[in-house]
Amino acid sequence: MKIAVTYDNGEVFQHFGRTENFKVYEVENNQVVSSEVIGSNGIGHGALAGLLAEEDIEVLICGGIGGGAQNALSEAGITLVAGAAGNTDEVVESYLKGELVSTGANCNHHDHEEGHSCGDHGCGGHAGGHTCGGCGNQSTLEGKNVGKTCFVHYKGTFNDGSQFDSSYDRGEPLEFVCGAGMMIKGFDAAVADMEVGQIVDVHLMPEDAYGMPDPNAILTIEIAQLPGSEDLTVGQQVYLTNAMGQPIPVKVTAKDETMITLDANHEMAGKELNFKIELVEVK
Repeated sequence: MKIAVTYDNGEVFQHFGRTENFKVYEVENNQVVSSEVIGSNGIGHGALAGLLAEEDIEVLICGGIGGGAQNALSEAGITLVAGAAGNTDEVVESYLKGELVSTGANCNHHDHEEGHSCGDHGCGGHAGGHTCGGCGNQSTLEGKNVGKTCFVHYKGTFNDGSQFDSSYDRGEPLEFVCGAGMMIKGFDAAVADMEVGQIVDVHLMPEDAYGMPDPNAILTIEIAQLPGSEDLTVGQQVYLTNAMGQPIPVKVTAKDETMITLDANHEMAGKELNFKIELVEVK
């Protein structure tokens, strides 16, 4: 199997359509046996899927990606894992361990729990951030910062004032491409027209954050049909694999002697969120 990762100086490049290089990993028996960096030859995102197909790539790991490119990859038979960030070698290892979750046509804003590894609370790039949510294609987003790499500090709180995440606490700003769908819809929109040094406070309803819980994302099955589930406990988070072979985080919400209930909804689904956002830098 061959895995390609958008590549820039050892890190996952956050804009698929603009990547100049891919790091290609040859995998055997779920272990990396070799790797090399190849150029994109300066072609646009519409042709990148063809380039990867010619290289016999089966899996693409990237940061931000739009719906059109996602469709092109699908037509080429390439599995997409979007919303990744950090060191490419480590990201591939996470994927092979089943710990990397795709956000699809990058729709997210933070994935603030260690159990989720979509890049970090922003489906795309920071430790402990918010991004595996439900934001939808951000291609219609307008603003002077859209398409640019933004660095922001933020603090996230619930309506009762309790804090659920903060880049200030981690000591480094969150990096993401505005409008690439790497963040939840409302967060992306708030940053689109901000000035460097500006601080804004935003209140997001669920539809602009992680959406409402989907009852179809709750699955109750017989323990006998899910090997290993007999050892799980209520409240535990584990991963299931979807039809494309991608790991999906689920939470055990109920269990008895014969049945187990798993919830694949994002833990922030249905919640109103508040963010203090400070735009630190734009590139």
